[in-house]
Amino acid sequence: MKNASTGVQLALTLWFVGTGIVPAAGHAAEDWSTPFQLLGRETAPGTKNKFPFIDDRSFEASYLNMPVFVARGAAPGPTLCLAAGIHGDELNGVEVARRAFAEIDPKDLRGTVIALPAINAEGVRTGNRYLSDRRDLNRSFPGSAGGSVASIIAYAVFTKIIKNCNALIDLHTASNNRANVPQIRADLSIPAIHDLALHFGLGIVVNGGGPDGSLRGEAAQAGIAAIIYEAGEPLRFEEDEIDRGMRGVHNVMAYLDMTDNAVQKTADDRVYQRSKWVRAARGHGGFFFPMAKLGDLIKEGDTLGKVVDPLTDEAFNVVSPLDGEVIGVAVPQPVLSGYGLFHLAWHESD
Repeated sequence: MKNASTGVQLALTLWFVGTGIVPAAGHAAEDWSTPFQLLGRETAPGTKNKFPFIDDRSFEASYLNMPVFVARGAAPGPTLCLAAGIHGDELNGVEVARRAFAEIDPKDLRGTVIALPAINAEGVRTGNRYLSDRRDLNRSFPGSAGGSVASIIAYAVFTKIIKNCNALIDLHTASNNRANVPQIRADLSIPAIHDLALHFGLGIVVNGGGPDGSLRGEAAQAGIAAIIYEAGEPLRFEEDEIDRGMRGVHNVMAYLDMTDNAVQKTADDRVYQRSKWVRAARGHGGFFFPMAKLGDLIKEGDTLGKVVDPLTDEAFNVVSPLDGEVIGVAVPQPVLSGYGLFHLAWHESD
């Protein structure tokens, strides 16, 4: 038995080295015949489990608690984590995580899937992007045990869950009355993250390390292959974006050899090195009416939309400063100077 166990450990080590993904701390050489331990709960090989993050019924726990889903494969493999609902109003990602986990058969799974489908559970229930302390959780990682509510939650999630991950998919939508074309954002300078992003198979990948305090940025710094899926609008469930997200999760699982499925990539992968927001110019506030749509390929000088001052009837054209693709757009609404109207992505050589 000892020699067999050593052989499994060696095989796992070679597999991780081959994919460029580093084994999660404390799980590289574990005995797969024993239950997976997380937050004081056990999940046996070939089974699934659901439980609260905090086993507490206190007043605070009702605001801080979140569901935790674990699927432990019958055979050894990596640990993939799905994070969703960091922003409580971004519902597509919540449903991607829930449905993707529901479809997993742990008897056919190699490795472990941990899903946090509603990290900001109170925000998901109330449609609030932010936490009860009015802070952005996705600017609070890795957090601290003695900070604000956002910092405490970030610290607990990062230290107790995320550090168990070999790979992480953070699931989001656009924010603040905007919509995003389905896209992966990833730090393409890191080979393991680059490969994970491309094997999601979505078609559009935008390079970037993420803002300070973001989950994927901090996870990448901790050596975890982390990408973010952005698709659709907040405060609604959109079936097309949910289906794409689920296919992407299945593709990642296949790429990581966690399942026997084939990776189903799109035929027109588009990798963009740069992106920027075109904002309402100073003094050009008013009612915004877009003309360009998500996914449009535009040229420098193209009119993307207009802003009309409702008091003077003066119209201001919003003009593209470059050649690129529209990957995000604000919905028609009143806007003030500096408001992000169109998110454009382009190739480094353009």
